[in-house]
Amino acid sequence: MIEFRRVSKHYLTQTSRKVVLDDLTLTLPAGSKVGLLGRNGAGKSTLLGMIAGTVRPDAGSIRREASISWPLGFGGSFHGELTGVQNVRFVARIYGIDTDALVAYVQEFAELGDFFDMPVRAYSSGMKARLAFGMSMGIHFDWYLVDEITAVGDSAFRKKSLSVFKHRLQDAGLLMVSHSVNTIRNSCTSGLVLEKGRAVYFDDVDAAIAAHEANMAA
Repeated sequence: MIEFRRVSKHYLTQTSRKVVLDDLTLTLPAGSKVGLLGRNGAGKSTLLGMIAGTVRPDAGSIRREASISWPLGFGGSFHGELTGVQNVRFVARIYGIDTDALVAYVQEFAELGDFFDMPVRAYSSGMKARLAFGMSMGIHFDWYLVDEITAVGDSAFRKKSLSVFKHRLQDAGLLMVSHSVNTIRNSCTSGLVLEKGRAVYFDDVDAAIAAHEANMAA
């Protein structure tokens, strides 16, 4: 379960105060598959960051009775001077799981070859995404966060990645950001629409998509 208790968040720009969330109270049951919809700058990634714990709300609190992934495909938190293996070992220790088991899983899954033993600063963005995605799949989370990226690489790697991801979601919740309504429709059963600081939850994903498209057309 993820529970928002009167959560508010804003940013100050040079000319105005940008409200991302205004007094959101909402409970997402365990196992929910939720698509986050909203125009560019509505705050979708910020909301994911607050759920992940990397962004602090200005007011209210978020209660998490679950383990939550980092946004899939995100490689920005890797230590560039450490190798891929060393970064995986570091993450395994943080989450308290078997270090050697996670290293073996990611090594096979990410298909980085010799780069796995090289500093991450030498990686391309796609290689970092593979490493991050492999670690996400190697740890069984109660909720998975997805910000536009669900798989990278060639068609064979994408097919493998999506197959493993769908298997993980059988017993886990999902919070997905995507500008593709077809991706949201195919992956989610409910939706949360962000617009001008308001977040409206819909039990039916098609109703959420319709509300989002109405906002975009207004």
